[in-house]
Amino acid sequence: MPKIIAVDFGLKRTGLAITDESNIFAFGLETISSELLMTELKKLVPKENVGTIVIGLPKRLNDEDTHITQNVYLLKEAIEKEIPTVAVELIDERYTSKMATQAMHTAGASRKQKKEKGLVDKVSATIILQSFLDQL
Repeated sequence: MPKIIAVDFGLKRTGLAITDESNIFAFGLETISSELLMTELKKLVPKENVGTIVIGLPKRLNDEDTHITQNVYLLKEAIEKEIPTVAVELIDERYTSKMATQAMHTAGASRKQKKEKGLVDKVSATIILQSFLDQL
């Protein structure tokens, strides 16, 4: 069964998460520089047998776009063009950063770890992916 990758896109950093072989569990993969995202996805898709890429869609609480929402739509189009073998889905990512910080606190993360934005991005991607899996 093809795996699923989730993307928590940011202008500087992007968190990535991936499913297990049965698409039941989400695991944090890595945080990378956003300028390297397409190169990394092109490597991961064949290597990990990825069939779907899920991208977190940032929206405000009142459902308006944020300063980065348009970038996410452009990213979706770019992935569909550059990696046509995968399906690309968007999922609401409201609250994921807050949930990631709370999850890290519950797991006993140190104060330093909680402030490490790259770790928060990776955990956010994992939450995005698990939310997507729960909807399936």
